[in-house]
Amino acid sequence: MASALSPPRLPKPKSIQPSHYYESFLEKKGPRDRDYKKFWAGLQGLTLYFYNSNRDSQYVEKLDLRVFVKLRDEAPWGSSQDPGTHFCLVLRNQEIKFKVESVESREMWKGFIVTVVELRVPFNLTLLPGHLYMMTEALAKEEARRALEMPSCFLKVSRLEAQLLLERYPECGNLLLRPSGDGSGGVSVTTRQALNGTPVVRHYKVKCEGPKYVIDVEQPFSCASLDAVVNYFVSHTKQALVPFLLDEDYEKVIGPALPKQLPPASITPVSSHNKLPPLPNQDENYVIPIGDDPAANYVNGDVPSPSRPVVQKPRKLAKFQAKPPKTPVMPKPEPKGLNSGLAKKLAVSSAQVFSPTTGLAGVTAELEEKLQRRRALEHAAARTGDQQANLQA
Repeated sequence: MASALSPPRLPKPKSIQPSHYYESFLEKKGPRDRDYKKFWAGLQGLTLYFYNSNRDSQYVEKLDLRVFVKLRDEAPWGSSQDPGTHFCLVLRNQEIKFKVESVESREMWKGFIVTVVELRVPFNLTLLPGHLYMMTEALAKEEARRALEMPSCFLKVSRLEAQLLLERYPECGNLLLRPSGDGSGGVSVTTRQALNGTPVVRHYKVKCEGPKYVIDVEQPFSCASLDAVVNYFVSHTKQALVPFLLDEDYEKVIGPALPKQLPPASITPVSSHNKLPPLPNQDENYVIPIGDDPAANYVNGDVPSPSRPVVQKPRKLAKFQAKPPKTPVMPKPEPKGLNSGLAKKLAVSSAQVFSPTTGLAGVTAELEEKLQRRRALEHAAARTGDQQANLQA
């Protein structure tokens, strides 16, 4: 018998390699790693992906560059020589050390990371013109990508909720974008900085004029995207303002974006004693990109600004008729024939409140009773004296 024909084998679909701005081999050492581990790494957007090999399409680790702080050259451990092929990526919550194959690869990685994070091509690195052209292309792609998406620090919260988030989670950043409270369809920027050791909250309005966003400052500044708005505030304050980004631990507690209603908390004015941890060189880096009193030019209808206290109207006092003053009670003159003790008691008793009829009658009856008792005592004492005199005689 003829054997059944087996179906033809189809070729396995080739895995689609992800598109990266730059990719090469990297040796990575995290804060919990004892030694370096080699990966195939690729930079796409604000994320650095790590693969086991250059043929894999599924990454095994990734780093979020939205919490980027700085890059620095890192010399090998125990060596004071030129760092050469070592550099360190400093994030807000950790430091990652890298080792590459050559100095050129180190400069390439540093240049591409700075390009996508700060949206500029760094010309202070040791790079060739062709390398700079590659970074210019990556910059254009990154700007186009960000123009189509909201920044990570944009949250659909009210003015009050934005203040609460910046106050409760200062380690997550101090700049937050939110919808404008005046219903115009624009956005607002809320910042919280320490000025001379005192937390200061400010709100800035950003108007939408066609495809551009105009920052309402003394000299209006237009941006092509909301990400450019964030970059404007960060660059004009010498990176003292940090975009707000909740860590994964916080997102598990309060939700992926933000709870509809935050737990109740007491709202303190600007001069609160609860001070933020000071940022590095806070007084030097504090540059207000908007006028001295931006809150005066920005009136938001949802929550009154802390810098503009609400003046309460005085309540109307109820009219009432003043009562006539009471006539003073004059003590009665001491009656003749009474001793001083009875006169004082009479004055005290007469100062009490009695009715004009029953009061006097009660006082007269009390006096007569006391006089009768006193006469009885005097009569008994006189009889006792006479008896003693007769006995002595």
